[in-house]
Amino acid sequence: MDKLNDLLQELGVSKVRLSKYLGVSRQMVYNYLVLDNLDKWPKEKKLLLLQLLDLKEGSDEELANIKVDTEYLMNVEKRLNVGLKNGSEFENFMDFKDLDKESRILLNDIVFILKEKLEENKNNDHTAIRYLYNLLQSMDNVPEIKYILAYMAKTTGFINSEEYAFNEDKQYIFESILYSALTLYNNGGASKSKVMESRKRFVREIEQKKEEKLSRTQQLNTTKIQALKELGYTEINEGNAAEVFEKIAEIQSRKV
Repeated sequence: MDKLNDLLQELGVSKVRLSKYLGVSRQMVYNYLVLDNLDKWPKEKKLLLLQLLDLKEGSDEELANIKVDTEYLMNVEKRLNVGLKNGSEFENFMDFKDLDKESRILLNDIVFILKEKLEENKNNDHTAIRYLYNLLQSMDNVPEIKYILAYMAKTTGFINSEEYAFNEDKQYIFESILYSALTLYNNGGASKSKVMESRKRFVREIEQKKEEKLSRTQQLNTTKIQALKELGYTEINEGNAAEVFEKIAEIQSRKV
């Protein structure tokens, strides 16, 4: 199997792409690749791999005789892409036509990893992914979310430490502060008693924001009810939505 691993690496076939092609999780691909021969693979997965690499049996001798030239690499890539396209239920469900190729690949990879984690649900991954969903919902209004994601990508080695895709000065300062805070946390320099007051301020600010949001929601609901009443409607629907929203704006302007 060492020869198979070497071949996949030479071809640039990642574990993520291979797992999608085979229709299994990344962990299952790792499990397959540590087996001592292909005969121990599930039959249908072995056949898919042999088709991808244009092999008859997948023996070490056959693998050793493969000449990885441009033609062979292109043919493998073509078969891999066809397999991924045919096997991508998500792309069949979602409309990707407005996305460029790079964005389609990124979205597909994200969905595949999320699906895998939700299926396994180790260490309460479902809750963590729900938090990730909340992050994405808030990202346009909270620029620091992007800085946090960039910091994590840097510390885990996925991107260069000097990459600044957003506001460079703010990102530089934020990353430096975050590094100091995490260093203090990881080295045991911050006990629960020491951060208690800071935590209380954190909770108070969150509760205040919740109250403000609730107040705005209640005001909007009151204004909506008033607009419907003035227009003689009982609900907002597709036919009257524009008129109702215009009336809501008018009512709000009266209070300025």
